[in-house]
Amino acid sequence: MLIMMIEDEAALREVIEYRLNREGYQVASFDNANDALIAIEDCPPDLILLDLMLPGLQGLQFLDILRQRDQRTPVVVISARTSEEDVIRALERGADDYLPKPFSVKLLETKVKVALRRSSGEETVPGGLLSSGGVVVDLGGHKATIDDKEIQLTQKEFDLLVLFIRKPGKVFTRNQLLNVIWGYENDVNSRTVDVHMAMLRKKLADKGRYIRTLPKIGYLWEVRPGEAK
Repeated sequence: MLIMMIEDEAALREVIEYRLNREGYQVASFDNANDALIAIEDCPPDLILLDLMLPGLQGLQFLDILRQRDQRTPVVVISARTSEEDVIRALERGADDYLPKPFSVKLLETKVKVALRRSSGEETVPGGLLSSGGVVVDLGGHKATIDDKEIQLTQKEFDLLVLFIRKPGKVFTRNQLLNVIWGYENDVNSRTVDVHMAMLRKKLADKGRYIRTLPKIGYLWEVRPGEAK
């Protein structure tokens, strides 16, 4: 597995690279996003660790460019920016996870393992079709369509949609979704689920109405009689 790390702090970069190498990962490290973008063309990574405050091309700018080309590669942001606004902004732009600095390298290793395991499909069932309310999910082809038009979803958005369509009417709390989709029971960034749900609703357009919000509880997928059109 190849991990691309874009981090301009040399000491932190060396520590993370050492620990990930020890876990058996290949790591391609860059101190700027411009060089990383060029390298992606020749050697696409399996996961990207991305700092936001970088010389030259900034982290969010890099993320915008990446997501125009690639919706699937998981991106974990590692940043000293810790405000809720910064976290939401990164998640809305296509980041899969956000780890504020300073952080435990062990926690980073866990997030990397979970993201890689899920993106590789190790935790998904064999190929097949799921359908609900006019939304069709092709598990084998790893895509979702509405009226035969593919929806461009990130890995986490796709995983959320599959979970909901598989279990219509089931209420999922935010902690349950963090556990099932992100692989851990709770997170310092409590807005992670809400931001991803908002983005999924937006991409589903009018079908997004099937994602119901239960205030202070969680979410469920519900297609009411006569509502699916």
